[in-house]
Amino acid sequence: MGEVSRGARALVVCPDIRGMAYDLDAQSRLAEAEGLALAIGIVIAESFVLPVRDVRPNLLFGAGQVDNIRTSCEQNEAELVVVDGALSPIQQRNLEEKLGRKVIDRTGLILEIFGERAATAEGRLQVELAHLDYQQSRLVRSWTHLERQRGGFGFLGGPGETQIEADRRMIRQRMGRLRKELEQVRKTRGLHRERRERAPWPVVALVGYTNAGKSTLFNRLTGAGVMAEDLLFATLDPTMRAIALPGVEKAILSDTVGFISDLPTQLVAAFRATLEEVTSADVICHVRDISNPSTAAQKAQVLQVLRDLDVVGGEGEDASIPILEVWNKWDRLTPEAADDLAAQVEADEHIVATSAVTGEGLDLLLERLGEMLTRNASLQTFEVPASDGRRIAWLHAHGEVIEDVADDEGGAVRRITVRLNPKELGQFEAIG
Repeated sequence: MGEVSRGARALVVCPDIRGMAYDLDAQSRLAEAEGLALAIGIVIAESFVLPVRDVRPNLLFGAGQVDNIRTSCEQNEAELVVVDGALSPIQQRNLEEKLGRKVIDRTGLILEIFGERAATAEGRLQVELAHLDYQQSRLVRSWTHLERQRGGFGFLGGPGETQIEADRRMIRQRMGRLRKELEQVRKTRGLHRERRERAPWPVVALVGYTNAGKSTLFNRLTGAGVMAEDLLFATLDPTMRAIALPGVEKAILSDTVGFISDLPTQLVAAFRATLEEVTSADVICHVRDISNPSTAAQKAQVLQVLRDLDVVGGEGEDASIPILEVWNKWDRLTPEAADDLAAQVEADEHIVATSAVTGEGLDLLLERLGEMLTRNASLQTFEVPASDGRRIAWLHAHGEVIEDVADDEGGAVRRITVRLNPKELGQFEAIG
């Protein structure tokens, strides 16, 4: 890990700045910050909300509040302070000097998580690019890992150049190189996606707020060993597996990175491509932690991001991709809360109640997904030469074959009645 040591004892401080609009209330934000810290193995010694009346440009907090934070650090033997907000480079440096401890803000913490979770080539490139962008204004501190890398970059800076200027120049050049590599990776991924759209199988994308249970659900449905811990950001890069659905012999299930409140703008831009798979999905499964008190606010944030990706229309507009809401963690509801919500679930075919842990509702979920993928399917009858094994195999692999019989006594022609959706029909006709 780069900035933070796993197992470090930390104080988590959530500034509640007067007059600032937040998506969640202070206690929910504090709980989320704790979850972020736990996601990378930080030990939380103490956590609290700190009201901030007036933001101090040099420290964010007032002098008395900084003294209280230092006292709490000493009492709890905390070596790290996590501030759940954006700190300017000056504020971060000054706080570290005053507290005598390492300080990390929300953006830095999320970057640590992304850095630990990134698995694919694109994920790693995106993490490094976002990290360099974040750090270039924070070169007031030594950058030991860049020192180690310097020899490999092939430029050490001319005479009279200060170390910070040399580091900045090196970062700019490295960022330029990363952007070129990313562009190449995106082109390659675009080709893969085009191939998938031409070929084959309908895609179901799991989206949702981080820690809603997407990866656990993914594992239950596919049997895949994708990392699924009770951690925020347990998934960064899209993971895909084939599953069978009623009426659909094969579909691709895609697990994506979770959303989070107040995600720093530069990170939204840097990681947007991790959600691009969603734009080519045939159905979106919006997984919600229905037991979370902030579930309605979380839903709103997820839909806003999907709107930004042009996947969901605005108010009164139809979604360009059908969405099925999965109300997960049903087993965590009290009997009274479950009774209250059950009527809503029964009344809306676009909602399914599930527990990825107990398996409750998963059969119905698969059934609904199958219905959504075959809803526009129609029965087609084709007469295909028995010698045309390729087209016959394609129909059996992609459609729901109702009947396949010899159309003449010699068996030279097969009459195949099959249910295909418009996309599949177009693909079959394109085979020629």
